[in-house]
Amino acid sequence: MLYFQADTVSSGAEISADQQLALRVGVEPDRSGEYREWLRVARLRPTRQRMALAWILFSKGNRHVTAEMLYEEAVKAKTPMSLATIYNNLHQFTEAGLVQQIAVGGAKTFFDTNTVAHHHFFLVGEHALVDIPAAEVLLGRVPEPPPGYEITRVDVVVRLRRKRGRAR
Repeated sequence: MLYFQADTVSSGAEISADQQLALRVGVEPDRSGEYREWLRVARLRPTRQRMALAWILFSKGNRHVTAEMLYEEAVKAKTPMSLATIYNNLHQFTEAGLVQQIAVGGAKTFFDTNTVAHHHFFLVGEHALVDIPAAEVLLGRVPEPPPGYEITRVDVVVRLRRKRGRAR
């Protein structure tokens, strides 16, 4: 993937607002139409902030991020937005199926850009998630849901910590 710097565009060049925003957040300007279409298909209005968040979130491939991580990336990209705006949009992205929300305990929530069925290792102490392919986790039996409900997804989070003592 190519990344451009905003100062590589000559001052006389005419570029769209989307392309200017793409340059500011460090992604290919040509992908602006792709992200706009994703939002439209998800029935989300492609606002400037949603577009910026989509670029920041999806331009680096599949990954696991928290709202706080995205907030820091937005500030570094000189596209500041409030943490509340980021949370609101991440929840809208989740409802639309663009990301998966993974709760790992307490108030710690990650958002996963990989929406294909899979599970996770949670690296305790490192506060990071690592994908486990769905085929590597075998569930013997899933409980019957209460009347009027259906199972939409089963998440398995395996918590890991480094072994204590000498490394061998």
